[in-house]
Amino acid sequence: MSIEKKGDCMTCAEKVLIMTGNHAAAYAVKLCDVQVISAYPITPQSPVVEKLMEFVESGEMKAEYVAVESEHSAITVCISASVVGARVFTASCANGLALMHEMLHWAAGTRLPIVMAIPNRAVAAPWNILNDQQDSISQRDTGWMQIYCRNNQEILDTVIQAYRIAETVMAPVMVCYDGYVLSHTLMPVNMPDEKLVREYLPPYRPHTVLDPKSPRNINPVTLADPRMNAEGVLCHGYMELRSLLQKSLLGSVSVVAEAGREFGRIFGREYGIYDSYRTEDADLLMVSIGSLASEAMDTVDNMRAAGMKIGVMHLRLYRPFPAEVIAKAVRETGCRGVAVLEKNVSYGYEGAVCSDLKAALFDHGVDVFAHSYILGLGGRNVSVSDIEEALNRSYGYLEKKGPDRIKGQEWINCRV
Repeated sequence: MSIEKKGDCMTCAEKVLIMTGNHAAAYAVKLCDVQVISAYPITPQSPVVEKLMEFVESGEMKAEYVAVESEHSAITVCISASVVGARVFTASCANGLALMHEMLHWAAGTRLPIVMAIPNRAVAAPWNILNDQQDSISQRDTGWMQIYCRNNQEILDTVIQAYRIAETVMAPVMVCYDGYVLSHTLMPVNMPDEKLVREYLPPYRPHTVLDPKSPRNINPVTLADPRMNAEGVLCHGYMELRSLLQKSLLGSVSVVAEAGREFGRIFGREYGIYDSYRTEDADLLMVSIGSLASEAMDTVDNMRAAGMKIGVMHLRLYRPFPAEVIAKAVRETGCRGVAVLEKNVSYGYEGAVCSDLKAALFDHGVDVFAHSYILGLGGRNVSVSDIEEALNRSYGYLEKKGPDRIKGQEWINCRV
């Protein structure tokens, strides 16, 4: 279903389509002139690649779709195609993403700008096909960048931005969005003009070389220390290569910000490192990633009406963790505490986002408390009352000082 609408950029007419988050990702891939697609179906990801199959089969999209027998093979195909100069795409989630784990390291270590859509789903065992964010959070240390989306428009726009970011940094990017909550929910989505997408995203120029006249190995055994190659050139050892990837990722926060600003200039929808709602005078901030941040806005409105000054911060970029940017944003609100609500747990400690946020606040001298709340695992419904319960608990700590304001992680609506 579609209607014509004047785009926000006021320079073009954008078509508005009613579509699921999965189809938003697929349309974005089509707009980006991706040349090779390889994926293995898994719920709730399958409609992404099924739609792309339709595009390729109908001739709407000039690309090779490579059918494979597993997720491990799918990411391997994308690695090989990217090495030889193709713009590539894949998608996965849950145990399928876990099966890719070995090759996720290969993709990042080879510095390949692969983009992968992750409709987040719980990881077995026990088996569960519903939503939480444990799958992508479990892969946060593989060297992939991670961006989390709040709605279907963000999914489409972020996939387009992800290719620009990946091909600038030369590092792979996961575009993550909540399974079913977004992947299978219909929403109106502005469809960008193809010509403007090409203006925003130029053709991929690979850094790898495929030339029969200059043969070379890709990813040979690399020892710890630098050593001479056959031409007498001192080459990096393993540690230097790891350091270069780390430096590139840490420096990519500004690349993500620039990509979002330029997208706003062309299409009228600007994106940043984070999004905020009613944070300017907040005593307490709720921090989250994904659709949970959108769901919390109504809750915060209700609590504001009751006299509680609470704001919402959606952390869009999670890897690399934008520590300086987030710490500055928290400081500038003047808040006294942060409640981190998330759909994952770093087993044996607390929510992963909360741990990273605490480190950022400590490193940058921001003296506020940060509380960890786990909720919504395995598709457990997150209600307004659940969010209110967590925020009320933290709000009660605002006047406490020193160790009295510290609390361990808590699980909301968990009957144990």
